[in-house]
Amino acid sequence: MAASTNSALTTGRLPVVVVGAGPIGLAAAARLVERGIEPLVLEAGPTAGSAVRDWSHVRLFSTWGEVIDPAAEKLLAPTGWLRPDSTAYPTGGDWAERYLQPLADALGDKVRYGATVTGVARAGRDRVVDAGRAEQPFTVHVRHTDGHEERITARAVIDASGTWSVPSPMGADGLPALGEKSAAGRVSYRVPDLKDPAVRARYAGRRTAVVGSGASAFTALALLADLAKEEDGTHAVWILRRGIGANTYGGGEADQLPARGALGLRAKEAVEAGHASAVTGFRTQAVEPDGDRLVLVAEDGRRLDPVDEVIVLTGLRPDLSFLSELRLGLDERLQAPAALAPLIDPNVHSCGTVYPHGVAELSHPEQGVYLVGMKSYGRAPTFLAMTGYEQVRSVAAAIAGDHEAAARVELTLPETGVCGGAGLFDEPENAEQSGGGCCAAPTTLQIGIGAPTAASGGGC
Repeated sequence: MAASTNSALTTGRLPVVVVGAGPIGLAAAARLVERGIEPLVLEAGPTAGSAVRDWSHVRLFSTWGEVIDPAAEKLLAPTGWLRPDSTAYPTGGDWAERYLQPLADALGDKVRYGATVTGVARAGRDRVVDAGRAEQPFTVHVRHTDGHEERITARAVIDASGTWSVPSPMGADGLPALGEKSAAGRVSYRVPDLKDPAVRARYAGRRTAVVGSGASAFTALALLADLAKEEDGTHAVWILRRGIGANTYGGGEADQLPARGALGLRAKEAVEAGHASAVTGFRTQAVEPDGDRLVLVAEDGRRLDPVDEVIVLTGLRPDLSFLSELRLGLDERLQAPAALAPLIDPNVHSCGTVYPHGVAELSHPEQGVYLVGMKSYGRAPTFLAMTGYEQVRSVAAAIAGDHEAAARVELTLPETGVCGGAGLFDEPENAEQSGGGCCAAPTTLQIGIGAPTAASGGGC
């Protein structure tokens, strides 16, 4: 009994490793500090919010007031940080520069950059071993940018690494299409930033296939349609695995996510104006070279006319490879924690109908490890930042032993919802604001001057 108690005391002095210095990872660190627990945030990129910076040019559906964590704000207050206007809509760049980086700076040496987590396990125990497993701390294997490797011992692990790094492939079966990897130089998995001259030159005057049916695909179609108005020869081929029906373009002006509705209307306009052509029922099986161009081949043998570029926007998925020695309880479809999966099933729920949840829904057979943020949603889309902040509040309370606070729900969402994430937008200067996040009450958005843009991932 004494040995077990000593082991618990020793483990309690260890840091909690947080994987990822994005909005949810940094909020987790702030919550741990608030609880008097030492966090160690490991970020693979060179700065805070490295993934967010990849879509720095786009604007969130959510306002500043909806994307700042309360504990983080308390940590920032003594530093002289100026809180942005709560009613304004930040871009990804704004979010990273005006909130995430200052928050990481306030955490100081509790955040390490250029540190890629390559594995997590119980110290001295692989996945198979039962004996003494629960008493062992975690060992986190890290590779640094200079090539050296390190092992860090932790009392718990909070994985907030997101899903941005693993876009889903072109193949209809969830695997890369034949030839997809060989054609990598002409295939992109992100919505293009056509304000970048080099990116603009890649698509101007060319024929581009856009694979996908969500907000990101709508965005790409709208952007390419705008480019087609300025550059002759620019055309988009929209690849849909299903046919075009009443819901193909979203809800339009009646969509619960107003900016997503606007994107759908822009995509519809692109097709009707002839700037894009839709190919339905096309389930990609192969990508074949045709000189300097590519030919997409469907499972039914259909072959498209050659294209110059392909943009694949078929969703994102979690990287579970470095967690392979842990005993995770994941839903077989969504790859989300088993207790959480029914609450976020996209066949049933939108972001506005997901009930706030915490440690009970995020726990695994392996005690002390938590997947939070977008990664907790697995392959389900449309994650809400405020929900992620509630997740890490509950997890930090559980780690601190405050089980009453961990079980308590402290997040109250407005009836209209405040979802951001899978859709991001940039609206005209005088466009009517939606009044909330992506699930705000239906509002008519003006469509025209500013091209809407959407990130391929969630988070916001």
